[in-house]
Amino acid sequence: MKFVVVANGVFNDLSALSSLLFLIVTAVALATTTQAEQFGVIDPPYKDPTVPVEDRVSDLLSRMQLLEKIGQMSQIDRSFASPDVLQNFFIGSVLNGGESAPSTDTTVSEWADMIDGFQRSALSTRLGIPIIYGTDAVHGHNNVYGATVFPHNIGLGAARDENLMVRIGMATALEIRATGIPYTFAPCIAVCRDPRWGRCYESYGEDTELVRKMSKIILGLQGVPPHNHTYGYPFVGTGGNVMACAKHYAGDGGTEGGVNEFNTVASYPEFFKIHMKPYLDALAMGVSTVMASYSSWNGVKMHANEFLLTRVLKQQLGFQGFIITDWEGIDRMTSPPGSDYKNSVKAAINAGIDMVMIPTNYKRFIEDLAELVLRGEVPMDRIDDAVRRILRVKFISGIFDQPMADRSLLGMVGHEKHRELGREAVRKSLVLLRNQKIHNKRKMLPLNRKAPKILVAGTHANNIGYQCGGWTISWAGKSGNTTIGTTILEGIKSKVSKGTQVVFEEKPDQQFIDNNSDFSYAIVVVGEPPYVESLGDNKELTLPADGVETIQNVCEKLKCLVIVVSGRPVVIEPYVEMMDALVAAWLPGSEAGKGIADVIFGDYDFHGKLPRTWFRRVDQLPMNWGDLNYDPLYPFGYGLKMNLSRRSKPRIIPSSSTPKSSASS
Repeated sequence: MKFVVVANGVFNDLSALSSLLFLIVTAVALATTTQAEQFGVIDPPYKDPTVPVEDRVSDLLSRMQLLEKIGQMSQIDRSFASPDVLQNFFIGSVLNGGESAPSTDTTVSEWADMIDGFQRSALSTRLGIPIIYGTDAVHGHNNVYGATVFPHNIGLGAARDENLMVRIGMATALEIRATGIPYTFAPCIAVCRDPRWGRCYESYGEDTELVRKMSKIILGLQGVPPHNHTYGYPFVGTGGNVMACAKHYAGDGGTEGGVNEFNTVASYPEFFKIHMKPYLDALAMGVSTVMASYSSWNGVKMHANEFLLTRVLKQQLGFQGFIITDWEGIDRMTSPPGSDYKNSVKAAINAGIDMVMIPTNYKRFIEDLAELVLRGEVPMDRIDDAVRRILRVKFISGIFDQPMADRSLLGMVGHEKHRELGREAVRKSLVLLRNQKIHNKRKMLPLNRKAPKILVAGTHANNIGYQCGGWTISWAGKSGNTTIGTTILEGIKSKVSKGTQVVFEEKPDQQFIDNNSDFSYAIVVVGEPPYVESLGDNKELTLPADGVETIQNVCEKLKCLVIVVSGRPVVIEPYVEMMDALVAAWLPGSEAGKGIADVIFGDYDFHGKLPRTWFRRVDQLPMNWGDLNYDPLYPFGYGLKMNLSRRSKPRIIPSSSTPKSSASS
């Protein structure tokens, strides 16, 4: 009776349907299992860790009924993941969205308790399939208060250190695992071709080859696969590793005008060359999952692009992990979102989507997909392929055999060694753009740490939230001491001599400067406020007015170093001539204070090179290295040294496609 109702597409009580199907599923299961399995004398093959992964997958898949399979394809937000929902709908994955993470007073142990609670509910179902819990740990375990927050990807692209990327991946994985989480939606391997894009700081840079090199973070997150590893087959090491997610497939960084979730226009050869090559490296490293992009390619939504999802990624490239949607990715296939949801589900699943980040209206998704399957509009073979991929990743990750949090890792969150690594990453990410001689004598940098009196000014000098940017504790980020770290002001104070007076004035006006003319020099720290995704799309790319005023008030009267804290190049050409030194610090994270102070006071030389072209005016955009009319303020790959050693000369260290430039002060 209920199956007739399903076939007609009428779901008045999905919970009742689920309960009835559970009884039917159980009866079918008892009829297809051995007596020994029924009475618990032996475990079925899929529960035996000595059985090969593919055999375990096949055995488990053969025992599953339709709603159990659809449940595995469903990822819901943690705020909806009650025991009843997880058990009755056989949910396969749970996540915390950018604004649904536990509060900042949640301890690491309480995070682990939460994940273990979800896991116990999943394990109590008929087949005992554990969930995958996912989180956006995109620059460290950034949702957890007190975790190490590393520089955002744009800064790591400036560092250009593949070994550093692996070590950051390892540290991040340990902190994620400490909270009981086995899966991160990272890394973003977009190639940002227009800084007006609000997610440009999530990209390692404008150059495909640079992004490919920085994708080595996957080896740190997941572990290093063996030499005989099959290309495209997922790999996850043991213990301290997590499942990674290469995103956003593909072309998210190439949209027209830099508009988030918009359309990338390119021929297939051009599209592949610029935007898809990083995925070749991700597959070679055994990346477990790939996230589809909200954006379109030549007018076709990526979530419904069967050519790129199935024929290219799965068939031609041989990817054997699973493809997941972005947050409400199916809803956003239409305008307004969700206006043709059932057909969007059909298009996405048939195109090759395996797991759906629903994340709230799970009943609608399960209902619609079940109806589509029973009507033959989504083939059962497609469902089985999706579930096989999901189960494969689950078995490979080890959560079937060790589903609960490893409490021995609790102390890894914010570990001192990880903070030192973050400090190193900050040092290497800084790019010196200008370093003038003062009165034709020594150059402005390195700074004199024994100066009698120093002015520190600017909105970003004493603000943890601003130096970390978006995706830090909250989705969009915010101002203030949002997590544990060292501000730039604190770093400066820790580095100067005991006899040096450091005066902080966030927004000094001209009268303040005139009344305090005895400063040896000033350090001005300004930049962009935090933003995320479409909220960061910006056609002007100007510094906030108070930042410009601070530069003008201070640098017109005092010797000054300006440090720009931003997720991308911004308009600075009108003010450059009044600066004695200029440093791009990007979004350096929780360890910014000590890392920046290490370099500007000369304990370490500058290392970073521009991962993005620094434009003169926004009317030049998009402008990338190799363009015909390439006239930047500072070219891609530019970066000066302070010449701390006579053997060290100012130079550009290019990637394979970086222009050579006569870098000068």
